[in-house]
Amino acid sequence: MELHVELKKAGLPDNQAKVYLELIKRGSLSANKLSKNIGLDRTLTYQILNNLLEKGLISYIIKENKKYFEAASPDNLIRPIKEQEKFINSIIPKLKSIKKLEENEQEVKVYEGKKGLKTFFEDILKSKDICIFGATGKSYEILRFEVPHISKKAEKLGIKGRMITSLENKKQEMTKLKNLKVRYLDEVKSPATTTIYKNKVGIHVLSDKPIVIIIKNKDVADGYRSYFNFLWKIAKK
Repeated sequence: MELHVELKKAGLPDNQAKVYLELIKRGSLSANKLSKNIGLDRTLTYQILNNLLEKGLISYIIKENKKYFEAASPDNLIRPIKEQEKFINSIIPKLKSIKKLEENEQEVKVYEGKKGLKTFFEDILKSKDICIFGATGKSYEILRFEVPHISKKAEKLGIKGRMITSLENKKQEMTKLKNLKVRYLDEVKSPATTTIYKNKVGIHVLSDKPIVIIIKNKDVADGYRSYFNFLWKIAKK
C-alpha cells in the first residue's frame, strides 16, 4: 500500500496527505514550490498548510522574509487520536449514568413459511408465561421434527402456559404438554391461533404457506391478555 493511501487511512484528508508526504520527502519548501510539486492551486495549498499547522503536523521557518514549511515528527499523527480517546473516556461515565427512558415500544413483523414459524416459536421461548387462544395443533404437522424439540426446551426452561382450544382438539398432542393448562370452548374454531407473550401478540395461520404476524406493543398485549383471562373463566376444563 502506498504511503499516501496509508496516510489517508490514518485519518488525513487526501490533499493534506499529499502535502505532508511531500514535505517529508523534500524537507523545507515554500508554499509556491510545494504547490508546483504536487500540482495544487497555491491558494488551496496555503489552506492545507494552515490545516496541517493547526494539527501540529508541520512547522515553518522564515528565510529572507519568506516562509518555508517542514514536516513535524510523524509521531504527531497519533496526538489527535490520543486527545480524542482522552475526551471519549471522560464522557463514557456520563453516558453510562443516563437511564434509559421507558417507552412503549411498538413494531409489527410478518414471517412466512416454515422458517418464519420456527422463528416465531424460538421467540416465544424467551418468555416465561404464554397464553394461547385458538390452537389447532397443525404446527405438529408442518414442523413435525422441530416442534417436539421446542416443546422439550420449553419444559426445560420452565415456561408455563395456558391454552384455550376447541373440544374437537382434546386428543391433540399439544393438550398433553407439561406445564400447559388447557381449557375448552366449543365456539373456538378458527384457522388463526393467537399467542400472547411478554409485550407481544403473535397471530399465525397455518395454511399451505404459514404466515405469522407479531405485534410488539404493551397496550395491545395487555388488551389481548385481559380478553384471554375473561374467556379462560368461562372455558371448560
